[in-house]
Amino acid sequence: MIIMIIVLGYLVVESIMRPIRFQRDVDVREKVTINKLKDIREAEKAYKDVYKRYTGSFDTLAMFLKNDSFTVTKAIGTIPEEWLEELGLEKAREKAIKEKVIIRETSRRSVMDSLFGESYPVDSMKYVPFTNGVEFEIESNQIETSSSLMVQVVEVKAYYEDLLKGMNKQLIANYTDQRVTITGFPGIKFGSLEEGTLTGNWE
Repeated sequence: MIIMIIVLGYLVVESIMRPIRFQRDVDVREKVTINKLKDIREAEKAYKDVYKRYTGSFDTLAMFLKNDSFTVTKAIGTIPEEWLEELGLEKAREKAIKEKVIIRETSRRSVMDSLFGESYPVDSMKYVPFTNGVEFEIESNQIETSSSLMVQVVEVKAYYEDLLKGMNKQLIANYTDQRVTITGFPGIKFGSLEEGTLTGNWE
């Protein structure tokens, strides 16, 4: 009888703790994955700033981060206060540039250093964390809006079946169903191929 009570007690405690441990592990995996998706999003935004479109290739994105650079313009000098009071900011700035009170200095700065720092592991950016080599799905396109405007779009995503692999299968199924009800997608992603947005479904 004592043994039965101990076993039943263990089963009760375990039934309570299993979903708690599961959710704790899910939170950790989601946080790391979201942070990586945010980095990819920043890289895509920078790529579009330079090339006027997004890329659907991690190899292209990695080459861009490693080898490309931004043009950085720095203003040297100060607009006189009396010009600001008399002319307003825009006209005072124009006058200061024309009369060389302000000089614009242009230089180049590497994309990698500007966004992440030179030590950033760019070659592993494409891999979904905790998956032993599964890659994020990435796709870009150009779509026409209802007002006949051409819009660049991109979508990057990871599925829970990959991200949570190795955890309790029934709890994964339950959690995935719950997230699909909330976000409409069985995983974590940002962007869309149907509308011009870079919003993440965690936001």
